[in-house]
Amino acid sequence: MKIIKNGEQPSAKGPEDWFTGAVRIDPLFSKTNVTKAAGALVTFEPGARTAWHTHPAGQTLIVTAGVGCVQREGGEIEKIKPGDVIWFEPNEKHWHGASATKGMSHIAIQEEVNGTVVTWMEKVSDKDYLM
Repeated sequence: MKIIKNGEQPSAKGPEDWFTGAVRIDPLFSKTNVTKAAGALVTFEPGARTAWHTHPAGQTLIVTAGVGCVQREGGEIEKIKPGDVIWFEPNEKHWHGASATKGMSHIAIQEEVNGTVVTWMEKVSDKDYLM
């Protein structure tokens, strides 16, 4: 058994290359030599969001607080709230973040495939985000 105590892993600022706005990433668990998945609690301030991206093994989001938005390429922007669970298919181009007026936190879980967890792409423009 291994217990990771709250506070043992430092918070990190979401890199500007991958996020728009204020984002905090709190690691929860990392892959090990026998597992492929990792998870983090990601907190977005109002208006903050990811850039477009894909995950080779897909991604699961579990909304824990606030109001957010998700969109897959070619789809409509969907509102998400605490308790919602979102699954993005492997290599499905998507983004996620807070609503324009309310912050949002979610747990993000994804797996590594051949050393890759995520492929980052272009940022979501303000025009597209505020549609």
